[in-house]
Amino acid sequence: MPLFLSKSRRRMKSYYFALMTAFVWGLVPVFEKMGLSRLTPAAGIFIRCLAVSSGAIVLLVARPQILSELAHAPARNIGLIALCGFSANFIGQLLFYNALKDGDVSRVTPIAGAYPLIAFLLGILVLGETLTAAKMFGIGFILLGVFLLR
Repeated sequence: MPLFLSKSRRRMKSYYFALMTAFVWGLVPVFEKMGLSRLTPAAGIFIRCLAVSSGAIVLLVARPQILSELAHAPARNIGLIALCGFSANFIGQLLFYNALKDGDVSRVTPIAGAYPLIAFLLGILVLGETLTAAKMFGIGFILLGVFLLR
């Protein structure tokens, strides 16, 4: 984000990006459920990975300076992001597709989408983030939602 924006404007910008993310991530499982109707979860993951790889190629063509950025990036950072990509976009998505294949999208998606609870706990334990009343209420609502959808 540009440094010349005030902290409150940067926060609002990140809020709008998060809302757009929620919209996209809310729309996608509906199409995934429809796509999995005649595919196995493994075949669905293969197609999804091809599409993501195509997106990476388009990104590289549009922003070739990414290669020089990566050449100067610490191996630890690259390794962490690669681990995250494999974990979330392969393992996590394969697990999600298996749940989605036989479950209702209206149940599976919110339960799988409860990952903020894990991120919340790890943010406090690993990153030293602060525990606030608002965060605790949010986590309480996530737990309530998962309980109600079981």
